[in-house]
Amino acid sequence: MRDLKHRVFFERLLDDPKNELTEAALAAGNLALGYSCYFVPEVLLNLAGCFSLRLRAPGIADTSIATYYMSEKTCMYARSILERAIEGGYNFLAALISTETCGVMHRAHEHFEMLDLVKDVNDRFFVSHFDAPFVTKDYALAHYERQLKKHLLDRLAETYGVDVSEEALFAAIEKHNRLCGVVSEIGAFRKLPNPPITGYEFHLIELVSECCPHDLILPFLEETLEELKTREPDDKPPYRARVVLAGGENDDPAFTKLIEDCGAFVAADRYCFGSLPGREPIEVREGETALSAIARHYIETNQCPRFMNPEKVHGRKQYLRTLADEYHADGLIVQQMKFCEYWEYERMYCQHVMETEYGLPCMGVEKEYVIASVGQLRTRFQAFVEALETKKLEREG
Repeated sequence: MRDLKHRVFFERLLDDPKNELTEAALAAGNLALGYSCYFVPEVLLNLAGCFSLRLRAPGIADTSIATYYMSEKTCMYARSILERAIEGGYNFLAALISTETCGVMHRAHEHFEMLDLVKDVNDRFFVSHFDAPFVTKDYALAHYERQLKKHLLDRLAETYGVDVSEEALFAAIEKHNRLCGVVSEIGAFRKLPNPPITGYEFHLIELVSECCPHDLILPFLEETLEELKTREPDDKPPYRARVVLAGGENDDPAFTKLIEDCGAFVAADRYCFGSLPGREPIEVREGETALSAIARHYIETNQCPRFMNPEKVHGRKQYLRTLADEYHADGLIVQQMKFCEYWEYERMYCQHVMETEYGLPCMGVEKEYVIASVGQLRTRFQAFVEALETKKLEREG
């Protein structure tokens, strides 16, 4: 296939958190609001005059200073974010919104405060921590909504005068749904037998939608959608199998490309900050306030292994089976960041359940934030693809 028109542009945007679109939004007087967890509703960080920025540390080579503060037995993603902040890479943030979900990341965010990493540049910078529930009961949802109001909306209004009225929230939902609609329509091409888009390309598209101001990236996404409608794929798909890629934090498109180079098309992205979940439109039901609808949406769609109630535990496995059917996947790859407590347990349990109860071939992978042992991973992916291909041939007789 010919290259997407904006592929190189998207890759360049992901090279640095303070990319050209971010700089343009800052120059226009907008507030950059950082976050790193799905429990922080992205839509609330895109109120008028604000834009959301999902924290990443592309190109990080060394985390020795962050390791001094956090120890080497913690997730490298969290340490990489802290290291980049210590280097001054996040000095343009107006605020950092944090949740007490992942303890290691929460600890990294606390160091933004303790070390005054941004205060020297912006004396109004703040880190706001709020609690997120482990279950999906009505009382938990009410608690989550109160937390969002007190620790997110009220702080933005008090510190920067951001409009957090009901009208402003409904406007943010409308804008959010428009972007989600475009990204979801692009992602739907992956369901086709011979898709006009690769998993790597979609990974780029999803990441730029999270790491760039929505108002500025949306025209490029819309243009890409129109391009894909007429893009001609190769006559014969270059893949021998299709997989769902699930698991924890994954902001490295090179990891997706590595899997595809081994012969497996990444048809669905069910990992932290992927589009499944993440790009579903927010529905406001009759009688709901905007904030109530947002809180309910993020609790209902959330697939985080932090949820421990039985309906969520079993629902996560059924969701993966549904995705495999919908995107015509032959198998499942579950990846986790090394030392990620939640996904370490989830990966092992998920691998067993998906194979024994749902009949879906599954492979578990532990990786670092920056991939080092590419050769070992390549060998394992190639072996998994061969196994999937063999099973497929057996089914077809």
